[in-house]
This record gives sequence, C-alpha cells and structure tokens, in this order.
Amino acid sequence: MAANARNQLTGARETPPPHPATAPPPLAGSVFHAPADEDGVVGVDGVDGVPWRSEEHGAGSSVTVEAADGPAGSAIGPAPVSGASALASASRAPAPVPLPDTAGPPDTPQPLRAHGCWYPSVDPSGRFVAFICDRGGVPQLWTGPVGGHEVHLLDSDPHPVKEVAWSPDGRWIAYTTAPGGGEHTRVLCVRPDGTGRRVLAGAEPGSSAYLGCWQHDGSAVAVTVAEPVPSPVPAPGGAETEEGPAHAEPGLADPRSYTARRPAGWASRDGRAVLLGGPHYGDAGPATRVPGGVEDAEVGESAEGAEGSKGAEDSVGSEGEAGDDGGTGRARARSVRTDDEPIRDARVPGTHLGETGEAVPERTAGGGLAAYLVDPLGIAAPALLAVERGAATLRVCDISRDGRLALLRRGPRGRREALVVRTTDLRTTFALRVADGDPWIGRFSPDGTTLWLRSDAAREFAALYAVRLGPGGERLGLTVAAEREDCGLELLALGHDGRTAALAWNVRGASELEVTAVTAAADGDARVGPARVVALPHEVVTRIPWVGGRAGLVLALSGSQRRPGVWWFAEGTGRRTRWSSRDEDAVPPGRPPVRPVPLRLTARDGLPLGGWYYRAPGRGAGEPAPCVIHLHGGPEEQERPVFNPLYHEVLGRNVDVFAPDVRGSSGHGRSFVDADLGTGRFAAIEDVADCAAHVVVTGLADPRRLAVMGRSYGGYLVMASLVRHPDLFRTGVAACGMSDFATFYAGTEPWIAESAAHKYGHPEHDRELLHALSPMTRVDALRVPLLAVHGEHDTNVPLGESEQFVRAARERGLEAELLMLRDEGHDFLRADSRRLFRRTAADWIERHIGE
Repeated sequence: MAANARNQLTGARETPPPHPATAPPPLAGSVFHAPADEDGVVGVDGVDGVPWRSEEHGAGSSVTVEAADGPAGSAIGPAPVSGASALASASRAPAPVPLPDTAGPPDTPQPLRAHGCWYPSVDPSGRFVAFICDRGGVPQLWTGPVGGHEVHLLDSDPHPVKEVAWSPDGRWIAYTTAPGGGEHTRVLCVRPDGTGRRVLAGAEPGSSAYLGCWQHDGSAVAVTVAEPVPSPVPAPGGAETEEGPAHAEPGLADPRSYTARRPAGWASRDGRAVLLGGPHYGDAGPATRVPGGVEDAEVGESAEGAEGSKGAEDSVGSEGEAGDDGGTGRARARSVRTDDEPIRDARVPGTHLGETGEAVPERTAGGGLAAYLVDPLGIAAPALLAVERGAATLRVCDISRDGRLALLRRGPRGRREALVVRTTDLRTTFALRVADGDPWIGRFSPDGTTLWLRSDAAREFAALYAVRLGPGGERLGLTVAAEREDCGLELLALGHDGRTAALAWNVRGASELEVTAVTAAADGDARVGPARVVALPHEVVTRIPWVGGRAGLVLALSGSQRRPGVWWFAEGTGRRTRWSSRDEDAVPPGRPPVRPVPLRLTARDGLPLGGWYYRAPGRGAGEPAPCVIHLHGGPEEQERPVFNPLYHEVLGRNVDVFAPDVRGSSGHGRSFVDADLGTGRFAAIEDVADCAAHVVVTGLADPRRLAVMGRSYGGYLVMASLVRHPDLFRTGVAACGMSDFATFYAGTEPWIAESAAHKYGHPEHDRELLHALSPMTRVDALRVPLLAVHGEHDTNVPLGESEQFVRAARERGLEAELLMLRDEGHDFLRADSRRLFRRTAADWIERHIGE
C-alpha cells in the first residue's frame, strides 16, 4: 500500500490505515519435488548449509573483485564511492530482512481452470522455471519443471508478484511484489525449495524497489530503490513530521532538476521525433558528450526539428548497403559513424566531481533512484552502482562476466538511455539512446568486448546494435547488426555462452521470432549469422527467458485464443508446459474466443491509423452493431491480438469491440509515438472520433449505439472524448484515468511525474496547454452517463482523478458511478477484482447501448 497518499479534496497528505497481517503461517509439506543427482543425493550448499540441487544448479564461474571494505574474493564487485556519496550510500543502502517461509505444497487445491502463467525465468540447467501465475486468484511465485506437471507455490502471501529472476548459480529466486496491490513495490529472495525468504529492498516505509539483473556468479542481485521525498524540517511547533515523503510542489521531486523548458515550437510541433528538454538526468550543467558515446545529436535527432533537416535514417553512416536477406528484412551490419567529440566528465549518474575527485551526489529538493548490488545473505555490504536525483527510471540490465562493467537503462519515456558504467570508479564510458518498451535492453558478450543492444537511435524502428568496447568500457565501434525496414526489434535475449541470440520483431502487432548466431568483436567487428525463423503457436511473444543449445528456447506467449502461458522448444518443436492452461480452457465451454481482424483507417489530418476489430458471435456481416471503442493505456502501449477477458465479456453481451492504436502508440515507428506531443494530444483525441466515424461509415457499427472505454491514459482519452465530442458516444467507462493534469501532477509519485512531464508537458512551463487538455476544464460539455473505475491504492493516477470527474458529472445532473476496487493499485491484479471490473463494465455498456 502506498504511504501518505494525498487527499484529493484538500491537497493534504494523510496516512492510510495499516493493512491487517494476512500472510498465512508456513505450510507443512513444502517440498520441492525434483530429481536428485546421479548418485541419488541432493547437494548441500557449503556457504550457509541450505540444501540446493548441485546437479541442476551448479555454481557459476567465480569473479574475484575488490569489494567495499573487503578483501579480494568478496561477493560484490564495485569499488566503494568515497566522500559524501559513500556516506549517502551507507545511510540508504537496502539490507536483507528475513521473513517466515510461506511456501505451499506441490500444486494447489482447486486452481482456477482459466489461469495465466507469465514472466518466466529459467534455472541454470534449463530444466526448471520460476514464473508468475494467478491460478490461486492472485499473481504469485511458482516453480515447475519444463517437461513435467508438478508445480510448487514458493510464496503464498497475498501480495501480487510482478517480476522474477532466477540466479545464475541456481541458489536463489529474486522477485518483486506489490504490497496491497499498490504502486510501491519491494524485492524479495527465496530458495528454490521455498525456504530462506527475505526482503532485499523496499521494506522501508514510503520506499519502492524493483529488480535488476543478477551478477553472473549469483553472489549478488541488482536492485533499484526509489527513495521517499524527504519532508522539510518543520519550524518549532509546526505540524509536519519527518515520517514519510512529502512532495515538492507541484508534486515533483524538484521541478528544476528534471527538465529544462521545452524548445521553441514544442507545443505546435508536427510529431517528428526530436529531443525534448535540456540536461541529461544527473548532469549538473549543459549536456555534453560522453567520450566514445553516441547521443541523440549525433544521430540526427536534435536537428530534426529544423527546416530542411534530414530524417533519422539519413543520419546513419552509409557504409554497408542492404544485402540479400532471404525475405526476412535483415541487412548486413553497417557502421554508425560519429565525429570526434568533446569529453564530458564520465561519472556515476546523479553526481558531480568533488574537490578531491570523488563522486558527490547532486543536491536537489527531492528524492531519487539508487541502484545497488545486494548480497541475499547479507554478508557483503550493498555496493552502489548508480544514483539519480529527480529521475524517472534506473535499471541495471547486465553486468559483465568479470564484473568491470554495468549496463544501465535510465531516463523518462521517449528519452531512454543506455549507459555503460565502470564498476571500479562508477564512471560512465558510453551512452546511447534506446527505445521504450522491454526494459531488458541488452547484454555484454562473455569476454566483455561487445555490447549487444536493442536501440532506436537514429531510426524509426529499434534494431540490434553491436557496440565494440575497449578495455575500459569505452566505445571503439558501433554497427547495426540486424534490422528491418518497417518493424522494430521488440525483445532481445542471448544464450549463456554468448553465441546465440533470439530476436523478436513486432510486425503490425504480432511477433516474428528469429534465432541467430552472434560473434563478439574480440577479433574484429561483431557479426550476426544467418537467422532461422521459429514457427510460433500463438501470435505474441512476451518474454524470452532462455536461449539454450540446439536452438532450445523457453518463451512466454500470448494469443487471441489462449491465456498467457509458457512454452519450450527443443530442436524446433514447440510444446506447451503442462502447468500452463490449455487453449481450450481459456474460456468456459460454449463461446470460444473471437479472433480479431486488423482494421486500417486514415485520420482527418492524413495520419494512418489501425487497430483490431472484434465482431460479436452470430452477427451478420452487413448488420450495424452496438460498438465499444476501447483505448489502451500508455499512451505508448499497443493493441496486440491477444485474448482479453474484458473484450470477451463485452462480446458476450452482443456488443462489438474496436481497439485502435491512436497516435502516441508504440509499434508503428518513433514518429508515430511522438505524434501526440505538445498540441498533438488534441489530434490524439480527434483520432478517437475518427475511429468511431470509420466503424460507422464502413457499416460495422450503429451510430446511435457507440460507447468509449479505456484504462489509464485510455481512461483520460475517454473523459476527453466525452467532453470534446459530447454527442458522439452514448456512454463511457473510464478506468484509472487522469481528469485534470494539475491535480494529477500534485498527487502522483515523483518519479512518475518526472517521466510524465516529457510526454504530456511541464506542470509549470506548459500550464496553459495542460489546462486546455484537461477534461475537467470542459466538464460542462458532458452530456452522457459515465462509469469510472479506480484502484483503492493507485498512486500512479490517484483515486481523486476519478472522484472529481464523477462528482462534477453528478452536480450537473448526469448519471455517474464510481467503482473503487479494494486492495488494487493502478493495475488490477487480483482475479476477483478483474472479474468484478469486467462484469460491471459490461453490464454498464449493455444497459446503455445494448440491444
């Protein structure tokens, strides 16, 4: 549960009542059933005496590095940060906290038949998988064999699990949970047999933490901690205390620290991709170049806003023309050339160099993000990798095998950066713009000479880059190793040996998967071999946790005819894991899922749009139907052809669903994502009306029975569409939507505000634009009934955003209801909450536009 949520009526902070302790006691019989080794003996961990399977989970290669205040051979590698940075690190570093074991017995009684399994992570042997599953009604941590059926619940706490990572030595499984279903998360660890459960980070009141990567020997895991914004010290007799965070008005960690004023013309730009804002995160002064790095200015972005400038593709070096790609759209690697660059102080993000050369944290009015390497046993002290003041995101994506280099992903939406940081002195040696989407952006080769990176620098669509690195982590060369002209690289995974890569391309919403050989740059330029296409049983790949020998793969898949599940591929043949639900169990018998069809249209300003249309079963082809326009969140999300229980519920009421990608959505190129920036958001609202008009003109929908529905940013679009097109829709359903940007910025989490400002506008500098875009500004134009839905603990888009819009509608004599979901945050994670939401929404839609 988020601490100190803002009272949306008074603007004051209030402390919510504590949650009752609901964690059940440890259950008897919590045994992980797995085969013993060849001698029938289960190995014993010689470090702390906890049993672990030696055959499947052999220890990885040991890394000998110098740890803070420790001799060579200590578990954690980065050198200490001296001076003020070391003091700050010591005061805020996470410390493991043991917890009672809550593992359940193998399997679970009466599981949900239509359950989903997602976010898999595979043990070092490739034989066992840790994954998230809602078969018990809430997303929880489970393990199971790849080829067997017996599963094991490792944590029976009711807090939803969001991320999972099995350690490279097999001894630990790290995972992220959301206590109370809210936005503040914490990182835990547990043994594969369910013992040794402990909190690694995020246990402090008001803090939040999420996972990074494991060190390759399994001795430490990276975590990012979002620290509370410190409260001001009150005057004597003042009412304020230091118990919990308090925002620096207008709800940001420090409005001066995270972005400069927008460039001239930002509010009226045409959607072409340009760099917004000023300094990079953590830079005390104007951003200059990283030695050997490539920033947006080098790849043609900063000049794109100027008249007559070249497109992003034209700015890439012309060496290496496209070759024969066998129809896959691949091209030979080509160099990205850059000019000689001035040198910037290469340092840990969020610091400046002190008088004696040490890294000193920047002073700002707010909190920030800090990344650490944490020993699950708590023997070695946490090691600081990076700190960001006034940051939006910071994640440790990989650490080189020798522990010298770390790959970080930082920055707000639309301005993500990959950084290579030396762990010995925490200096940044390389930076490159990377795409939004999957945060696991790349990996180092085993010898550390090559960084494989998923990036959209200088491009409309993300591609595979190979960065040749020097001994100190500096860039020696940069090539585009794999690309497609009209679609982007969505997921990148490399095998443990560093010789095999799996590439998932987003092709108009569906996935195309390739497996290819890769060669590091130790003896020259990095190379990518011929690709082999993997036939997929369902439309979308959501995660690639394992790339093994002989093209062995473990994949998380979703599709229009099934719930999310985990599949494994051996020698080209795909098999569903036996603990993933069957396709035929996706829905109760009698009404199979509807397979959507793509629908293309053109917006009123000529921009191509598209989406997926779901036709209610049994309706004639030429018969206009009641129809819901459903709008996804983000706005950078994308509609994919995957089974959506909400759509299935609405289709069961004999109502069609059209799910479009309006401008701002991902999957259609970088310019399309940026097309809603500034005043382009007005055009995004018009896209909603254009989508409704298209389904009417084509004869699919009845113009007298149209509704609009959406969640998060989609909920905002619902309210904005209803007040800007009051006679177009008969009703609307808005879940977790923003109704007023001013109150949104005042109440959201600081790190969310940091990121949102780059997408929607600065709450001070762009105040007039945000006021014009806010649905509350035009609420007098509202003419139709509205259902709002919101999570009780949502601190991303606070509950008050729905409350004030519903209240305003009622004051104007309109029917308006608010469904508040208990123990939920911004994402509805519990099965009973999701069921209540979709049935309430479908009932509302049927009542207002149904037949």
